[in-house]
Amino acid sequence: MDILLSIWSWFATNILTQPAYFIGLIVFIGYLLLKKPFYEAFAGFIKATVGYLILSVGSGGLVSNFRPILVGLKDRFNLNAMVIDPYFGQNAVTAGIEETFGRTFSQVMLLLLIAFIFNLILVKLNKYTKMRAVFTTGHVQMQQASTAFWLILFCFPQLGDTQILLIMGLILGLYWAVGSNLTVELTQELTDGGGFCVAHQQMFGIAFSSWLSEKMFGHKENSKRLEDIKLPGFMSIFNENMVSTAILMTIFFGTILVILGKDYLVAAGFMAESKDFTMYIINTCLNFAVYLAILQLGVRTFVTELTESFQGISNSFLPGAVPGIDCAATYGFGSPNAVTIGFLFGALGQFLAIGALLLLKSPTIVIAGFVPVFFDNATIAVFANNKGGVKAAMLFPFLSGLIQVFGSAIIATWVGLAAYGGYLGMWDWAVVWPIFTVLMKYLSYAGIVVIVVGLFAIPQLQYRKHKDTYFLCTEDYEAYKAKMAEKASK
Repeated sequence: MDILLSIWSWFATNILTQPAYFIGLIVFIGYLLLKKPFYEAFAGFIKATVGYLILSVGSGGLVSNFRPILVGLKDRFNLNAMVIDPYFGQNAVTAGIEETFGRTFSQVMLLLLIAFIFNLILVKLNKYTKMRAVFTTGHVQMQQASTAFWLILFCFPQLGDTQILLIMGLILGLYWAVGSNLTVELTQELTDGGGFCVAHQQMFGIAFSSWLSEKMFGHKENSKRLEDIKLPGFMSIFNENMVSTAILMTIFFGTILVILGKDYLVAAGFMAESKDFTMYIINTCLNFAVYLAILQLGVRTFVTELTESFQGISNSFLPGAVPGIDCAATYGFGSPNAVTIGFLFGALGQFLAIGALLLLKSPTIVIAGFVPVFFDNATIAVFANNKGGVKAAMLFPFLSGLIQVFGSAIIATWVGLAAYGGYLGMWDWAVVWPIFTVLMKYLSYAGIVVIVVGLFAIPQLQYRKHKDTYFLCTEDYEAYKAKMAEKASK
């Protein structure tokens, strides 16, 4: 048993939670199942892995580029606060789990295994469950497993290790399968049959905002998408994504960096005394456009390989299934400017919400983390723009920013994570999981039943809504489009 646990621990640490290598492994296996020559399968592994590593360089650069602002706002205004960010959230669980509940973080790895296996079983039985997506974003699974571990222990601290892990695995595995399944049609329509869906931290947020975008703006003639707008005269420079991103980020970041001042940035070690302050601001802001371009290059590199190769896995083991991958994979589709618009309006929502917490003298003050403010809100804007146009791309990231701050402040204070300095803080974990926690805390085991029944019901309702195209969407997208066009014409 110890040997098997050691093997699993090595695989989980080095492959499953390292999405570049996990995606590469999926591509390699998929190509072999398609009877491709070994050297082609190996080449696919290399391209997919390198592509995801390129994406990681872009996303990591965006995070590090934002760090002086995140740290600066906290230090400059003497804010002793909780940071909403997946990595801060995971660190908070690690720091407090033994002291608060007398458990060890190593159990999180077992939770991840149980939940992932349950996700696979649910998709394998899709004839009955109607679930079509395999959650493959390993680093996100680790972050979510750690936060879910804390939330469920908060509700059931008396349970033994085996019982608590089974309950957690059931709920978390269902959340992965149901949440990613909610984004299948939306992502297929956005990417024109890209063959993947989103498996990240805002799956319910994507579905909810897309539904509202279509209801509120989707059928209005003046609801143009961002990509349909061609600005005249000097404004035409904003038609180019790289230019608009650089200019808007210079205005946004530049203003905050000027407020922080050169003296602080030098003292904090973010810039050298000899460096010109103006050029530091320009360079920092332009790097945002650089890292975003790198991220989009990584997306284009690995998505094609994953889409083609996953057909081998789908045909052999999981018919009708698609891989759920990082939300950043959607940034290469639709309007590139939606990413920037989503970030800016999401940041506006977060900063206003943080200001409200300060004015109301909240016991927990939140510091904006870059991952929620960018990856949640940019993703929501991409999907909202596709369904409802420009107004939706501005409104729903703004509302998301408010939700992230207020929802995280409430749940993290209640369950005690705020005391350890961090909470995951992204859309689903500021809305969906607080609801789960309330149900489990106050209804006990009946709450678990309500959650499980509710999650199982969601794909069933999706299926009942359009039985004739539900599986066609993943099995033959061209036929799906033709069928949907036929329905629309009637």
